[in-house]
Amino acid sequence: MKSIIQFEFSEHLVTLQETIKIISQPLEEAARICIECLNNNGKIIFFGNGGSAADAQHLAAELVSRYKTERKGLGAISLTTDTSIITAIGNDYGFDRIFSRQLEALANPGDVVIGISTGGTSTNVLNGLKASIELNCKTIGFSGRGGGDFNNLCEVNIIVPSKDTPRIQEMHILIGHILCHLIEQAFTNN
Repeated sequence: MKSIIQFEFSEHLVTLQETIKIISQPLEEAARICIECLNNNGKIIFFGNGGSAADAQHLAAELVSRYKTERKGLGAISLTTDTSIITAIGNDYGFDRIFSRQLEALANPGDVVIGISTGGTSTNVLNGLKASIELNCKTIGFSGRGGGDFNNLCEVNIIVPSKDTPRIQEMHILIGHILCHLIEQAFTNN
């Protein structure tokens, strides 16, 4: 048991060290895009499947409530929280339209849409990003495994340099927290 614990922490540290080397520029650009959107009364829309759905909810909550600092609530939503909408769209249109249909209803030009997928290949997330582009939204990706199709659909694709799903997910929540911190810093005392 001890060897598994040590191995998991060791793998986390290796992924963290590799991520640190490449993360600053895309993360700063993502923060700039989000801050500009919020300054223009837009909102940030998060979505993903499985663990990425949980991250989407978590990060939207950090912006609406607060991350670390008292400040006004910021416009953010997750498309993964309403089971009635998800099941209705899944039933009526298919699972591949779960996010694109919600974006048709909720996204406005200039909003920021953040798709989260460890491989950048989830069909419903890709369809959501495509719909976002058609709606004139800004697109940001959190991915891994080289970025997949996110590379062609995201203005900024923050790629974790790993092929290991748990390590990518761990970096995604860290990257999301840093993004929230950068955004929050811009709105503290405003």
